[in-house]
Amino acid sequence: MFEQEPKSQGWLSDDAFRQVVMHTPLVSMDFVVTNAQGEWLLGQRVNRPAQGSWFVPGGRVCKGETLEAAARRLTLSELGHACQLSGMRFLGVYQHFYADSMLDPKCSTHYVVLAYQLTLSLDIEALPREQHDRYAWWPAHAVLHDEMVHVNTRSYLSAVQS
Repeated sequence: MFEQEPKSQGWLSDDAFRQVVMHTPLVSMDFVVTNAQGEWLLGQRVNRPAQGSWFVPGGRVCKGETLEAAARRLTLSELGHACQLSGMRFLGVYQHFYADSMLDPKCSTHYVVLAYQLTLSLDIEALPREQHDRYAWWPAHAVLHDEMVHVNTRSYLSAVQS
């Protein structure tokens, strides 16, 4: 188990990681971050897949990494705060399919996503900009109806509202 940001793609070369993406699904975690008003934190994606769309924070779980360690690592890198998995509500397992991947626009990606919800008070101006270049708090009705919000993010709405 490791606690720090994995190098490259979980210590794989880009070529090795491309082979993994071509032949297997990836396990990832998404975090529906809500504030006290029930608004969702969304960031505009910088990288493929889902580049340019508004998406919840999250990322891949690496081999040898527990879900608890992955949650701390990912929330630290995406939100600037290491959050405990025990403080989150599990929303369910989702599948995300993309026509492209982070390394190759011609290679599709399949994610098996473990989605969680947590409530935080965050200063969006202080959030890391590596994966998202802009952030905003979105009311739930806007998440549902705005076409710039990725369909995979909108799919969490019913679980959050239940």
